Amino acid sequence: MNLCPFLPNLPFVAALVVTVPAFSKEPKLHGVGAAMEQMVAKNEIAGAVTMVVTKNKILHMECTGFADIAAKRAMKPDTLFWIASMTKPITGVAILMLQDEGKLKVSDPVAKYLPDFAHLKTPSGKPANLTITQILTHTSGLGEASGPAAQQAETLADLVPLWLAAPMKYEPGEKWQYTQSGINAAARIVEVVSGMTFDAFLQKRLFDPLGMKHTTFYLDAGHRAQLVTAYSKNKDTGALEPVPLRPEFGPRDRPPQGNGGLYSTAPDYARFCQMLLNGGKLGNRRYLSEAAIQFLSTPQTGELPTGFFQSDTFGSHGTNYGWGIGTCVLRAPHEGVASMLSPGTHGHGGAWGTQAWIDPAKGVAYILMVQRSNFPNSDASEVRREFQQAAAKALAKK
Repeated sequence: MNLCPFLPNLPFVAALVVTVPAFSKEPKLHGVGAAMEQMVAKNEIAGAVTMVVTKNKILHMECTGFADIAAKRAMKPDTLFWIASMTKPITGVAILMLQDEGKLKVSDPVAKYLPDFAHLKTPSGKPANLTITQILTHTSGLGEASGPAAQQAETLADLVPLWLAAPMKYEPGEKWQYTQSGINAAARIVEVVSGMTFDAFLQKRLFDPLGMKHTTFYLDAGHRAQLVTAYSKNKDTGALEPVPLRPEFGPRDRPPQGNGGLYSTAPDYARFCQMLLNGGKLGNRRYLSEAAIQFLSTPQTGELPTGFFQSDTFGSHGTNYGWGIGTCVLRAPHEGVASMLSPGTHGHGGAWGTQAWIDPAKGVAYILMVQRSNFPNSDASEVRREFQQAAAKALAKK
């Protein structure tokens, strides 16, 4: 496979002379590569893979910079990234696939499938009666698993008693608060209902048929050869410094966590986005009903402020967002990273800067793969804004 072009103008590699053949077969939107090269030059990222797709076409595919600086390894289309919370919409899709088959309803109580939840009490002492919708929209109030027992858990079933032992944080439905345990509880429900481990269910029902060949919870030797190096930006020097993998994600003896356990590539995740853009279909196969797509992409959180822009620092845009089933939904665009998106755009970002937005009104999806650990707010990163602005500007001229 040919490598993608990159700009070798980072301060720490300025003296290098590197010849990289162009990945010329894929289309490129004017200005996107230049925007990413600027982010590399500013040491915001070591490199990026960017894609823009329609329902059935790749409009843009470009790689910029390094997957590993020290090894002088360029970004490639099959570079593997920890996509972190971009796993959450996939968990939502898994639940909705089972709803389509009549095996559950998102309005069902969690205790119907995880019986120990029947004993869960709210902070006021009332029965919690959590629903699947609440655990997938971060409105459950469920406590988190932490400590040595959580670190030693090998299955999702091992985590259930830890969630139930943690005090609930608030009355269900009272507010929105990002809750990892709820998404993992949904993944456990998939296991109980399907009779398969969560990773096996996704492999059989989603990844294999969609052609997501590089998407996995568990890293083998081949995956590690493709894996990008993650970096943090030194606050004093501005230099990018390598950081280790998160130990709870990737090893075979850890649970397949629906909140953030997946590794993937830009082309793989683009296939998932295309399926959503197509109303639940891709090629000759239907994965979700149109009604399920509505559940996924329509706010289920009422008028509650949601998301990662609620503080004054990030513009107090909580009411601009709602939450669908495992998915963030943009109600109204605002300045910055959402200014070029349409109302109803939905998707999710990851802790280390990755992002996918599906914009049904414009019929496109934006996929950004980078790997940096200490953005002040990865959802508000300058990298994401520059990519989306450049792509939207180029699309407006087509």
